[in-house]
Amino acid sequence: MLKTRILTALLLLAVLLPVLYSNNFTAFAVVACLFFGAAIWESFRLFNPGSRHAPLIALFWTAAFGYAFFYTAPTATTFWFAISVLLWVLRFAPTLKFGLPPLASSTNTTLSLLYALSVVGCFAAIVTLFSYSALYLLSVMAIVWVADVFAYFSGKAFGKRKLAPSISPGKTWEGAIGGCIAVLVLATVTVLVGGEIFGNTFAAHVQASIGWLGMYAVLILIVAASVVGDLFESQLKRRAEMKDSSNLLPGHGGVLDRIDALVPVLPLAALIGAWL
Repeated sequence: MLKTRILTALLLLAVLLPVLYSNNFTAFAVVACLFFGAAIWESFRLFNPGSRHAPLIALFWTAAFGYAFFYTAPTATTFWFAISVLLWVLRFAPTLKFGLPPLASSTNTTLSLLYALSVVGCFAAIVTLFSYSALYLLSVMAIVWVADVFAYFSGKAFGKRKLAPSISPGKTWEGAIGGCIAVLVLATVTVLVGGEIFGNTFAAHVQASIGWLGMYAVLILIVAASVVGDLFESQLKRRAEMKDSSNLLPGHGGVLDRIDALVPVLPLAALIGAWL
């Protein structure tokens, strides 16, 4: 399993990094649409286990997304970011306390549509952040990756208090706090000694705009959003009785398993970046 996981990760890097740094917008659009379609397909399956309509639904949403954000020049991206953030604050995050609706219900259908809209907001943010630079986009993603990796090790070493035992028994408060501290330390180092190489990162941009305390507050908010995104997808999988969102990425599960924490984070970061 570990070998498969590493090989898949290396293959993804071999594809994604050249696309991000090639300045080939067509290649970027194709890859973004493929990942978007996979995420919509997986989310539909999580909300509607056993349905045969997932491929058709994914095709429709992907065509609409590609047309809106690549074929035509998007003019209301900030709207998508704001809608996504509001959906997470008002609708998705509360389910971690109150639970999800039954699968066979109109409320579940509505929730699935709202989650699809949040996925649109996530990929709209990818397009916008990439338009600044590939490094700027990756620096936001790195916040989530660092928080996740160090949360795992911190949880293993110090974890005692469960974060959400009924949703994800392995996650602890100590792990989440350890991941957040790692993000703050790494961001501090990159801002202080990054120079021109890391001067175009999200953290450096925020620090230059609103200072150190503002940067720390924004990063803590982003780490918290990543935890919510992770737990929400775990909740969906538990309800649907699925271990992974799909098997598209051998050793890693599905696309949503890799971007679940990014779905709330990227629109939030893009909205903050637009505000600054």
